[in-house]
Amino acid sequence: MNFIGNIIWLLFGGIISAVLWFIAGLVLCVTIIGIPFGLQCLKISLFVLWPFGRDIEPGNFGVGGFLLNIIWILLFGWELAVLHLVIGVILCVTVIGIPFGLQHFKFAILGFVPFGARIE
Repeated sequence: MNFIGNIIWLLFGGIISAVLWFIAGLVLCVTIIGIPFGLQCLKISLFVLWPFGRDIEPGNFGVGGFLLNIIWILLFGWELAVLHLVIGVILCVTVIGIPFGLQHFKFAILGFVPFGARIE
């Protein structure tokens, strides 16, 4: 069932979402300061490409991860998290869109805490 969900996901916006996360990662990697954030975006883009059957576990990120998450939330993350929350709510209005809306809620978690989160 996860395979079918992933194929439908790709056809109806998953590729676009993954490409946007990938582009954001490349743009952030242009500067030395943005490299850690860009690498996280590149990792997340792979998760966004094939999300069904995988889960996010916000984990132990330590002091460095905590500081990077704070900077991420203030500069980049809140926009991405709000975007995924809004899209998730819109998709959950329809019965057919509920599984895809739930995937966007997982991405909203990554929009807030990408450092230290473990994708299983």
